[in-house]
Amino acid sequence: MKYHIWTIGCQMNKADSRHAAQELKALGYVPSKSADDADLILLNTCVVRQSAENKVYGRLSSLKPIKRNNPEAIIAVVGCLVEEDSTSLQQRFPFVDAFLRPSDMEGLIRFVTDRLGRERYQVAHPASQVPVSCYVPVVHGCDNFCTYCVVRLRRGRERSHPVAEIVEEVQCLTELGAREVTLLGQNVDAYGHDLPGRPDLADLLHAVHEIDNLWRIRFLTSHPNGMSEKIIEAVATLDKVCEHIELPVQAGHDRTLKRMARGYTTEQYRHLVSKIRERVPGVALATDVIVGFPGETEEHFEATYKLLAEERFDVVHVAAYSLRPGTAAARLDNDVSPTEKDRRRRLIEELQQQIASEINHDLLKSTTEVLIEEKHKGKWKGRTRTNKLVFFEDDGDWKGRLAQAEIIWAGPWSMQGKLTAPHLI
Repeated sequence: MKYHIWTIGCQMNKADSRHAAQELKALGYVPSKSADDADLILLNTCVVRQSAENKVYGRLSSLKPIKRNNPEAIIAVVGCLVEEDSTSLQQRFPFVDAFLRPSDMEGLIRFVTDRLGRERYQVAHPASQVPVSCYVPVVHGCDNFCTYCVVRLRRGRERSHPVAEIVEEVQCLTELGAREVTLLGQNVDAYGHDLPGRPDLADLLHAVHEIDNLWRIRFLTSHPNGMSEKIIEAVATLDKVCEHIELPVQAGHDRTLKRMARGYTTEQYRHLVSKIRERVPGVALATDVIVGFPGETEEHFEATYKLLAEERFDVVHVAAYSLRPGTAAARLDNDVSPTEKDRRRRLIEELQQQIASEINHDLLKSTTEVLIEEKHKGKWKGRTRTNKLVFFEDDGDWKGRLAQAEIIWAGPWSMQGKLTAPHLI
């Protein structure tokens, strides 16, 4: 039996799909690159923006002929496309066998085992290697009320996994070859507030830090209101925690931030950035920005542009505002034209390309530690502790190893290195 998984969207979806793949292999399934010859097809979906939702519907519609040609094939849909009441989806896509809420991989496996009349793990399957760098969900859902975001409506309230459970999972991943983990949450800084004893993200970082054969730890995505001094201190003092923080600002004008219900001002955000940089020298900061939010004037946009130009982030993820049905912002007048949204998005992209080029250019002739993930188009591909892509050529087998590389070329999105020596561990 073969399975095929199609994934779109955030890192949480990628982690969920990896979990599903492991469970399906334990049932005796083997992966297939194509849905055409698969016995089970899983679509892991995203609807954060209209463009993603359009891709999901297009992919979903393409599966109808497959089901017609192979009625026994199982088609399942999971992720943020699926609301609590999936009646309308079932009516629109009657050829789909199961609609499952976001991250409900256990529900998927229950459905498959019931359908096949088979116990879990009845079919022995050898453990396979995992990626060198793995995503590990630690908290699901979100308790914030950002007016533009559909995530809370689809994923529900925040639910944290116990510390011991996460440590056990990371330990298993390292035994299978993982050397770096990224602890995931829609709002990862909120980790633990719903658990007995109320451990926080810093406590979790300390616990995971003790795992042998784990070399690096990252976490995302953070909310500025949850980035405590205790978390910053953990990044500054724990050797395995990388100097890399994702801290979405979303807008650079207080009026827009208020309409987004972000809960902070631009002054408070700038102060937080300054505090992080002071305590964690050399930290790489990434941020998210939405342009064209309802009511965003040219003056408001220019304030966002100015903030990005002055704070000089390593990475800026920029998106044009996309109305999401059911959100509070959907009741506002979507008064910025698509043409203007696109203009503002392109201006931010051009600014960030220049800033990233300058930041990376400063790394020329420096030597940096690179964790090698895989071979890509004949070159070894890895990342620095600050999450910058580095490629280099060498005949040896470097997958899963730490190397020292001298940066010999730097662009805005990646760098080329020359191998100097392995990092012995």
